[in-house]
Amino acid sequence: MKSIRTILLMLLLVMSLQAREQVNINFSNLQIMDFIKLVSKITHKNILINNKINGTVNFISTTPVYDDELMEILVSVLESKGYTIIPKGSLYEVVRAVDGARHNAKIVQDGKKLSGAFMVTQAIKIKNENVDVVAAKIRYLISKAAKLITMKESNTLLITDYPNNIKTIRKVIADLEKKQAFVVKIIPIKHTDAKKLQMKLNDIIKSIFNATVKSETVKVLYDENTNGLIVVGIKKNVRKVEKLIHEMDVESHVNKKLEIFELKNSDAKEVLQTLNDIIAKQTYSDPSLKPNVAMNADINAIIAIGDPMILKALKLVVDELDKEKYQVYVQAKIVEINKNKSSDIGIKYGFAGGDVSSSGLYAMSANFGSTELTTLATTKVLDYLGNIGSNVGSAFALGATLDFLQIHGASKSISNPSILCVNNKESSIYVGKTISVSTGTVTTTSGLNGVTSSFKREDIGLTLKIKPRVSSKEKVTLDVESILENILDDGSKNATGQPVTSKQEVKTQAILRNGESIIIGGLVKSYERDSKSKVPLLGDLPLIGDALFSSTSKTNEQDNLVVILTPYVIDKSEELSKLQRALGMLAKVQEEYNKKAFELVEEKREVKLKPEESAPKVDIFHNNDRR
Repeated sequence: MKSIRTILLMLLLVMSLQAREQVNINFSNLQIMDFIKLVSKITHKNILINNKINGTVNFISTTPVYDDELMEILVSVLESKGYTIIPKGSLYEVVRAVDGARHNAKIVQDGKKLSGAFMVTQAIKIKNENVDVVAAKIRYLISKAAKLITMKESNTLLITDYPNNIKTIRKVIADLEKKQAFVVKIIPIKHTDAKKLQMKLNDIIKSIFNATVKSETVKVLYDENTNGLIVVGIKKNVRKVEKLIHEMDVESHVNKKLEIFELKNSDAKEVLQTLNDIIAKQTYSDPSLKPNVAMNADINAIIAIGDPMILKALKLVVDELDKEKYQVYVQAKIVEINKNKSSDIGIKYGFAGGDVSSSGLYAMSANFGSTELTTLATTKVLDYLGNIGSNVGSAFALGATLDFLQIHGASKSISNPSILCVNNKESSIYVGKTISVSTGTVTTTSGLNGVTSSFKREDIGLTLKIKPRVSSKEKVTLDVESILENILDDGSKNATGQPVTSKQEVKTQAILRNGESIIIGGLVKSYERDSKSKVPLLGDLPLIGDALFSSTSKTNEQDNLVVILTPYVIDKSEELSKLQRALGMLAKVQEEYNKKAFELVEEKREVKLKPEESAPKVDIFHNNDRR
């Protein structure tokens, strides 16, 4: 019984020694040195002071405080003056705050409870973030006297600070690590190609997550062994990506799409060649993404199979290639002008010597134009042709010149074809005849003797090739090739009996305005002409008429073949019928223009002629041309 009492007394003594005592303190303007002494007496702790600390402290209390809290109050007061207290054996020492971390602060193991008023050192392991990044975020939380270093090798923070500060820092770090904890999710792909899906997801992730914030980044990796995707990121973002994957993991046939592009204005074969050239020059991260294209000539369409996004890009190319193309309606006049006769007309009417070159025709055309006629023609044509008729005066004068030469027997219209050309496509016109040329003979001796001849057919005439290039609705470039083939001898004048032909070729390029004409000359045909002149009535007498009252002569003649081209640019198909109606009206205006132009030319000639010259000499010719 006595022993039990002894144990109880000992327990009460220990509890009384360890019990926290409450102290009533309340002071004003108390010197800091006196406050240190007061705390030392109440807490029964020896405190070493190496420097005199000036200043006072005020403490207003309405309730008692525990004795161990007095030490925390003292540390707070000293810190405001740049000092702190560190344990040193059986006593406490007041040192400068900046040196506090160097005085062997107590080390508290990670995970142990932090308490007390004095500086301690603790290592904090960082799990889900870079230690330097974490240090930069929490550095503002440490006290002025604290020390903070990072150990990159172990991704650990080493901090010396007051326990309460370290507690706060640990809470912040824990919260950061909780938000930034990355998870790894392996998602198997069942229906589609995982590699293609990865590429699409990477593009989507850039749009929905902020890549500049590390915690927001999500990585999608392709696992070829399982045809699956590995998603790495914070849990919330991984769930979003997983949901997208399930929505996009559909049947594989959705990834391959079939498109048929029906062409309205272009040839499918040419468009297919262009598409193949483009596809061949592209680089695809996955060879299976390369589209397959083909053509169907029956419906003039392009058939494409491939990824929908790639087909969408191909459609843009097809639409651009299938735009309605410019067309050029070319009116051609092929005229043969006799040089001698045109010269005679030029002398008779005082024109430019009958020169039939392109410049000569234009010079002669000046005689068929006048301000009155040009104004009349232009006014009428502008109503039908718009801006095309703005320079139509020279075209009317040229037309009047050609008609005037034809009326007086100096020219002959060979052909007046019209041809509709597609932009950048060559079109051709051929005017001529086909002759037979012997290619050999075979003599047979068996049976009946005979000779078998073989022939081939050759085209002889005028070939005109035109290729337009439209630069704008108002301007076109014409590539023109003109070939003239002629028979010089039908075989009757040489020993071989074979025809002798000639070939003349002109290639040129001209830039013309819409509705402007170009004259292509230089194709000349030479021949001899037999002429016979006789006195009227007497020259028809038998026997003596040819001997006494008629004469024959040979002259060398030249015929110039002139090609006149006039292009009209058409940007829409419906404009063609409108243009043809306008050109029909243009022909009527040309007839009216010619009539008045010829009247003016005759009036000018009559004024120049003397009275005795008004009655021209009459000659009768019988021509026998040998060409």
